Amino acid sequence: MELFNALSVAEACRVLDGHLRLSRRRITVPLFKALGCRLYEDVKAPEDVPGFSRSTMDGFAVRARDTFGASESLPAYLDVAGEVLMGKGVDAAAGLGQAWRIPTGGMLPRGCDAVVMVEYTEELDGRTIGVTRPVAPGDNIVAPGEDISCGEIIYRGGRVIRPQELGTLSAAGITTVDVEDPLKVSIISTGDEVVDPQITPGPGQVRDVNSYALYGLAARAGAAPRLCGIVGDDYSLLREVMEKELAQADIILLSGGSSVGARDVSARVMEYLGQPGILFHGMAIKPGKPTIGAVVNGKPVFGLPGHPVSAMVVFMLMVEPLLSRGKYPADEEEFLLGFPVAAAITRNLRSAAGREDFIRVGLRQQGKNLMADPVLGKSGLISTMSRADGLARIPADLEGVEAGDQVRVRII
Repeated sequence: MELFNALSVAEACRVLDGHLRLSRRRITVPLFKALGCRLYEDVKAPEDVPGFSRSTMDGFAVRARDTFGASESLPAYLDVAGEVLMGKGVDAAAGLGQAWRIPTGGMLPRGCDAVVMVEYTEELDGRTIGVTRPVAPGDNIVAPGEDISCGEIIYRGGRVIRPQELGTLSAAGITTVDVEDPLKVSIISTGDEVVDPQITPGPGQVRDVNSYALYGLAARAGAAPRLCGIVGDDYSLLREVMEKELAQADIILLSGGSSVGARDVSARVMEYLGQPGILFHGMAIKPGKPTIGAVVNGKPVFGLPGHPVSAMVVFMLMVEPLLSRGKYPADEEEFLLGFPVAAAITRNLRSAAGREDFIRVGLRQQGKNLMADPVLGKSGLISTMSRADGLARIPADLEGVEAGDQVRVRII
């Protein structure tokens, strides 16, 4: 394979996608443990939500037609037939000219089809009210099934469960859900110069940054990450570790050892492990050019650059979509959904034609405009990611941007 025949992000996704066979395993979990999980299949509502007509205001439950024509100068007078208590139903049905006191959330008595807000009533005595503003059927109430109808598909399979989904499912009485078992991600740091963070580095050594950053990114994306330690520039040892991890993981991430050099062993190990092997070595992006993309027996293996910023950016572009959505974006429009924020860049930036640049930026409000301040620094400086709020994208068809130009930003 020709090294550094660099592919665009879209091209790299398409090349990998044609060979991936990521497993979809079903597990059943209690609802309170489903946060961040992806639904295995469609979920249907077993009942209406709400199951009864309920008030959205404090006031009086009425038959709407009894209020027609009411005004402040000529109120509609109604008899107060009783009071609705929270958590209780009413056996009696509302008759002609009757009203029931009702709190927010209370169950409407049979025959009532609207609620008059207490502000638009005047009490003449304990048994009679005057309604000073008419209501129409359905005013200030939620009808049975208005939120969720029995039998409807609440959520489609593949949806990631957020707190609001937890609330909706619980409202429908669903207390367990079938979700996709999180993909298992093995993370391996390579290089003779890399040492564990608890060790004081010697001359020429650096602490392992990428394992921890990638672990956090994978966990945030809903995966089950596993740290596999540090492997030196040793072909046999790396091959042994990789073979072990391929037997149990769904995705393998190697950081370091992706650039061309005499001591590069990652590419040779990837080629040895299985078919189709390496599909590209080099991406037309900055940072992250020396990325390796491979597939071994349907499982993606990524050789990420050793520089922490590069490794994190490539993860967000190439790994996170597989973890959080189970697939790559179908087209440019879907890809740009990952960069939802528009902001004005605050300085001129150059870019090479044919290369996508992803610039670390800080975001701030200036009047009505959102501004993106570039966070300058080399891709080996992890602190620049901490100072950034997002990644601004410079498309491949541009040779840079000028101060004031609008850019699309991904929040990080």
